Amino acid sequence: MSITKDTIIGELVAQDYRTASIFKQNKIDFCCNGNRTIEDACLQKKIDSMQLIQHLEEATTNSGNSGVDFNSFPLDVLADYIQKKHHRYAEAKMQEIIPYLNKIIKVHGSHHPELEQVGELFNETASELTVHMKKEELMLFPFIKKLEYARESGTPVQAPFGSVENPIQMMLHDHDTEGERFRKIAALTDNYNPPADACTTYKVTFSLLKEFEEDLHLHIHLENNILFPKSIELEKKLNQA
Repeated sequence: MSITKDTIIGELVAQDYRTASIFKQNKIDFCCNGNRTIEDACLQKKIDSMQLIQHLEEATTNSGNSGVDFNSFPLDVLADYIQKKHHRYAEAKMQEIIPYLNKIIKVHGSHHPELEQVGELFNETASELTVHMKKEELMLFPFIKKLEYARESGTPVQAPFGSVENPIQMMLHDHDTEGERFRKIAALTDNYNPPADACTTYKVTFSLLKEFEEDLHLHIHLENNILFPKSIELEKKLNQA
């Protein structure tokens, strides 16, 4: 795989998810802001692009660190995977994290007022992400599966919402909102590093928030950089045919 300064970050991670860890280490967003070149991201972060490319190349040649090739999944399989793996995870973890947050806000909030903001932000995520995922499950994903079936069967399919691009644009906007929300949470929590006076529940809560953010990054990456662009491309090909 040839990696240059002009390589698009999201496309690279879509080709080989092993590169995601390198972008994470350098705090480069590969999911919501994955449409940038490596050079643009490095200029913004004031990082040596050639050194970053070297690390990316090392990651892709490390055979002991092979990842799942999501790029090879049929669209219906990928949609099912996202729903069963990431949607179910998010639903379960949001219900687990909220009581923990409420507890540490009550116990530690007077000494750490930033916890109140973290709680408000995560409650917004729980509310809005739940609605977002249901829209995907009830409207967008079923149509993407119809597109895949149309490719295989040659049966024409018409989007009830004009084009698959319309709901996708709404989902992308929601993803950007979640990405920004978690950047605020990460900043408020010092990148999920608990303070010296943190109790066990405090530490567990921050650990769960960090895990949730990491899963959300992969979740959004699979949609933004693989499922959505491939669905748009497939719909255009079917319409042309």
